[in-house]
Amino acid sequence: MTAFLPYKRTLIAASIALSTLQLHAAGFQLNAQSATGLGRAFAGDAAIGDNASVIARNPAAMSLFDKPAMSIGVETITTDIKVKDATYTNNLTASTASANSDGIGDTSIVPSFYYVHPVNESFAWGINAYSNFGTKTEFENGYAGYEYGGKTDVLSANFGVVGSYKMTEQLTLGAGIDAVYGEGTFTRPANPVIAGLYGTDNLLEIEADGWGFGYNLGMLFEVDENNRFGLDYHFSPDIKADGDVYRFGATPTKQSDTVVMPLPDIAEFSGYHRIAPEYAIHYSIQFIRWSEFETLTADNAGLINTYNWQDAWHYSIGGTYYMNDSWQLRAGYMYDTSAQAQRRSISVPDSDRQWLSAGFTYKPDTLSSIDFGATYLLGKDVSVSESNSASSIVGTTHADALLLGVQYSRSF
Repeated sequence: MTAFLPYKRTLIAASIALSTLQLHAAGFQLNAQSATGLGRAFAGDAAIGDNASVIARNPAAMSLFDKPAMSIGVETITTDIKVKDATYTNNLTASTASANSDGIGDTSIVPSFYYVHPVNESFAWGINAYSNFGTKTEFENGYAGYEYGGKTDVLSANFGVVGSYKMTEQLTLGAGIDAVYGEGTFTRPANPVIAGLYGTDNLLEIEADGWGFGYNLGMLFEVDENNRFGLDYHFSPDIKADGDVYRFGATPTKQSDTVVMPLPDIAEFSGYHRIAPEYAIHYSIQFIRWSEFETLTADNAGLINTYNWQDAWHYSIGGTYYMNDSWQLRAGYMYDTSAQAQRRSISVPDSDRQWLSAGFTYKPDTLSSIDFGATYLLGKDVSVSESNSASSIVGTTHADALLLGVQYSRSF
């Protein structure tokens, strides 16, 4: 009965406390590292270094700081997810029902924290807590799509230590270690016929948490004070989450098990060019190796689901207007490609997306700044068809989102 489990892409991931995240990047990747980056669609984030949050994208950029710096922020993500023109077919009763839903979206809050400490002109270290991954979708009770809906909830946290060393006046290298904690809850309801025959309310139940350890490598090349390039690579671990698992047809009851969740590696190239005292342009290309996310398995329950996702890309470009010593304005655009190809899911509405972003920085004094960023994310209609021996569902999914972020930064 493995085919009953076409459920959402997530179990654990990497970041600080988030609870109701759905999709606002390919797969279940988050772009929620800073309000500053949010205001420019994260264009150039591995090379700019406005504040301490840059270490989430490139630890080598700590060479841009000549004094200790801290950033603390929060981002809200409000999603609008719809399943429309959907029909659920119950093969066991030869009946059909409308499986439309517009109550899947929610609002989530994602905090972050960063600290950078230059030791001398060459060496700096820092610590961070932020998110690279996370997700939640929850269909209403009694959803007509039953086993294709359910609940997927992830709570995750990434804690990192980073260091950088300035090799020459132009070249800085950086590296860091990430401790990734996450917990996930998953349920997939049984349709009434299955529930009556086998005395089970759910076909799948998972409650698990665990740790994994990854690393990141970065490079910053400064052509001069107005032009620089950043390159960063994040190795993401396979998370082994211990907890209770029940899978219909594989385990008699909910029992102790370990779920293995592969996370994708991420590579990013960024550029920053201050073409005039008042203006700068910046851009990024990010590669997310989602082809690593082939299956979700458990030691005892076995294969939970097959995904076979494809690698994804982000392409972003933005601009900054340095109005005066107190105000900066920024804007950006991102095109974000889907991680799903042939296998799509009602419970994981994924598509190519466009980001429309804007934001500002206000500096009340020479040591502190307040950032605000906003993004409207536009998804596409995606046709979805799923089936198993007992039922099938066809329909169209669509997801948009509004992202708002605020951040306080200070140098010491």
